Amino acid sequence: MTQKHTTPDGLVIVDKPSGFTSHDVVAKMRGIARTRRVGHAGTLDPMATGVLVLGVERATKLLGHLALTEKEYVGTVRLGQNTLTDDAEGEITSSTDASAVTREAVDAGVARLTGDIMQVPSRVSAIKINGVRSYKRAREGEEFDIPARPVTVSSFSVYDVREGVAEDGTPVLDLVVSVVCSSGTYIRALARDLGAGLGVGGHLTALRRTRVGPYKLDAAKTLDQLQEELTVMPIAEAATAAFPRWDVDERRARLLTNGVRLEMPEEYAGSGAVGVFAPGGRFLALVEEQRGKAKSLAVFG
Repeated sequence: MTQKHTTPDGLVIVDKPSGFTSHDVVAKMRGIARTRRVGHAGTLDPMATGVLVLGVERATKLLGHLALTEKEYVGTVRLGQNTLTDDAEGEITSSTDASAVTREAVDAGVARLTGDIMQVPSRVSAIKINGVRSYKRAREGEEFDIPARPVTVSSFSVYDVREGVAEDGTPVLDLVVSVVCSSGTYIRALARDLGAGLGVGGHLTALRRTRVGPYKLDAAKTLDQLQEELTVMPIAEAATAAFPRWDVDERRARLLTNGVRLEMPEEYAGSGAVGVFAPGGRFLALVEEQRGKAKSLAVFG
């Protein structure tokens, strides 16, 4: 008698390789985990590497709530050239000598792009304009505008400025940067806007995501490592790391799983998604406070 394969519910923190789309990684993980139930908590551009959070089996229900968390990146911005895609994947559309740009001007430009800002996403992005992906419209040569959206850049730091010469002979400056930002922020749009503000153009040449919410690069595994040994963060551990924790007794646990809206302690008011745990650490549900009661977002127990 063959033993049925069971894949544990939980998160897999992948160190995404360059050249893979997020969908490519999901497809690969379906093969490794031997299940169709795999999803990701927010995409990462093909050029970029680093933390991509995947949910396996029942943990896919966590992903929409995790997608809203803060992200952290390190990358390289090239001043002196614009590209069609705002990163190194696209063809160069203009070149301008950037050798006269001072560190003071760079710092002032970075400061203007820090805090709560309005950002126009890159034209070659997955944003939908009237139901059609922006990158599809751009590839078909359409003229269109993408409305600016509010994003929060908590931190934007320049660690190093390196003088260089591009392949076409243009003197450029390469900035090594780190960014902490809200979900939905495009780092290549920051590179484009920094270059535009300095009058020389700019694009992103390298990007590595080092954190998604509480999940960091040191917990991430490459696809090759996961092929050797599938490492799944149990769903209870994943929820504890990402959401405030509310422990309930056995009676309340039963009521909650039977659909009863429990009274919530005041401390959870306005804190968004909250993880509910039964005695013994069993993860029951994600709820949010609504008029003092627990409204279920996803039930696991």
